Amino acid sequence: MEEILSRKNIYAELVECIRKKQLCVLATVTQTWGSAPQVPGSSAIFGENGLITGTVGGGFVEYNIQKEAVQSVQIKKSGYFKFNLNDDISDENAAICGGGMSIFIDASPEKHLSVFESLAESNSKRVPGVLVSLLKSGASGSMDVERFWVTAENSGKVSEKLHIEVAKKIKEILREPKAGNFSVVVEHTSPEFEDNYFLMESVVPLPRLIIAGAGHVGKALTHMGKLLDFEVTVWDDRPEFANKKNLPVADKILCGEMEEALGDIIPGCDTFIVIVTRGHKNDSKVLKHFIHSKAGYIGMMGSRKKVIQLRDHFIEQKWATPEQWDRVHTPIGLPIQSKTVQEIALSIAAELIQKRAQLNKTNG
Repeated sequence: MEEILSRKNIYAELVECIRKKQLCVLATVTQTWGSAPQVPGSSAIFGENGLITGTVGGGFVEYNIQKEAVQSVQIKKSGYFKFNLNDDISDENAAICGGGMSIFIDASPEKHLSVFESLAESNSKRVPGVLVSLLKSGASGSMDVERFWVTAENSGKVSEKLHIEVAKKIKEILREPKAGNFSVVVEHTSPEFEDNYFLMESVVPLPRLIIAGAGHVGKALTHMGKLLDFEVTVWDDRPEFANKKNLPVADKILCGEMEEALGDIIPGCDTFIVIVTRGHKNDSKVLKHFIHSKAGYIGMMGSRKKVIQLRDHFIEQKWATPEQWDRVHTPIGLPIQSKTVQEIALSIAAELIQKRAQLNKTNG
């Protein structure tokens, strides 16, 4: 089953940097040992002035990596680096984690723009895949990079070009896509050259947050959802609310009749639905539409009196069974004594985090 992680992939942002002709490098953690501040697969984009987005460690670790990355931007030379984190505690700037990290810095990600664009396109269509990076070492210490974006649709064609162990691993990853799944296969070439490395990263779409209602609470929750690494879609039947000016950070904005606007959405276990429309009638329509779905979370705003009445009505009309109704989080949000719009949105966001963690644990 899919693992629903909040960890965001940064390749869409990398594509934007490249398209804007912004000089940048992509740094990726490939291996860790002992106590390290990040995990394999963690990535960051660095520019001429330092970190642009992402992380490969934080603190002094990232500071050291940043120095190498900025130099790589300037000389356009990719490299494979190892950092030991066993400095003396007496040095206030030291890294004393007691472990280490191997990091690959791709100094020319623009050469693989088409691969990253294919990845971003698949992500927008909610298609998981595997980013394969072949690091070829040469006698001069240089490192060439070749990348492939592999999905279930093109895996047979691409796998023919790859090492047999790599093709086998890709097949395993695609069979059970999981965010954070990162593997390395080492290919020994000849005594004159260093090893070649195949890096394989499972890239899955972010969990979806569908917000029905673009009023005050829906707008505030849109911002929080983006900060929490959800792909946020907002629907409202009022054009004056469902627009980019009102919802500048939303990934998708839908307007019009509910059935038409939300009808094509097929929720999976990584879909979180929040119903905060302007009234009982619209709440009921949205809930009726999604209550039979496989959504991982459905929450609806409402007073306890409204909830009881709506529950009885749904069961009487056979729109839902008692068991299906019990899956609905209503009244919505964790009980934190919220009063203001921002506090209410925060209580909902907290419940989304809690549910996402529970689903991760169950699916793991």
